[in-house]
Amino acid sequence: MTTNEPLLKVENLKQYFRINRKYTVKAVNGVSFEIYPGETYGLVGESGSGKTTIGRSIIRLYDPTAGKITFDGMDISGKMDKPTFQKLHCNMQMIFQDPMASLNPRKKVEQIIAQGIDINKMYSSPAQRKEMVVKMLEEVGLDPDHATRYPHQFSGGQRQRIGIARALIMNPKLVIADECISALDVSIQAQVVNLMKDIQDKTHCAYLFIAHDLSMVKYISDRIGVLHLGHMVETGSREEIFDNPIHPYTKSLLSAIPSPNPRMEKRRKYMTYDYYESGIDYEAGTEHNVGGTHMVLATDEEFEKWTK
Repeated sequence: MTTNEPLLKVENLKQYFRINRKYTVKAVNGVSFEIYPGETYGLVGESGSGKTTIGRSIIRLYDPTAGKITFDGMDISGKMDKPTFQKLHCNMQMIFQDPMASLNPRKKVEQIIAQGIDINKMYSSPAQRKEMVVKMLEEVGLDPDHATRYPHQFSGGQRQRIGIARALIMNPKLVIADECISALDVSIQAQVVNLMKDIQDKTHCAYLFIAHDLSMVKYISDRIGVLHLGHMVETGSREEIFDNPIHPYTKSLLSAIPSPNPRMEKRRKYMTYDYYESGIDYEAGTEHNVGGTHMVLATDEEFEKWTK
């Protein structure tokens, strides 16, 4: 991990959705974290905890309700002028969860991958454009001949590679990978994650890796944030979270990871956690430092109790 300025800084981000006059969904409620250049930040939590909403707020598919987002020295949380907007969309890209839903079925692979460089006019001739697309296809392990085919002619893993190629052809500084492996077979998941790691080694781009598969997050992430009901309950390095979980929710998540050893699996103890029965109030908690970069959301009494 680099020690310089963070590439992305999210401060007290809130994203509310008003359903009707009486009811508002607080999807993200005061989340803060930082991502440094070239690192992978894993964001984990159960379905509905607000992970995807955070990703979409950062890339400005949603307008944040409150809070501040700073990316590459630019404030991108409010209304943006055209140069800022263009710089954001050149330097930040997203890989979506469902590869079939995010690829235009009427366009050939070449058109899909070149979409970003077409919009931003990032080539000087049609020959250079073709060269960039072919290089990107090879980079993600696809055949250059695939450029003339349509998305429905590919398997799920290949479609996800097309999605990765479309994001990475822009040479972005940050890629938001939103559950980008959850729809794939386990063997294909490993291939896609290894591909992402290889590309990161070459380009030094940063990843916000959103997932609920903890073993995959442990494998790819440098630092991890645990999200529950729109609150960041715990954050720290991979070792800090996995070796010394403090928050009951983090402990319950980690206790659910199956062990490949049958004897260990028999002895594995599940921890259940119900927020509404636990007596914990996320709104009342503040960030406490456990040590190093390890932070946990708790009141003073809870923190004392959990760290005994």
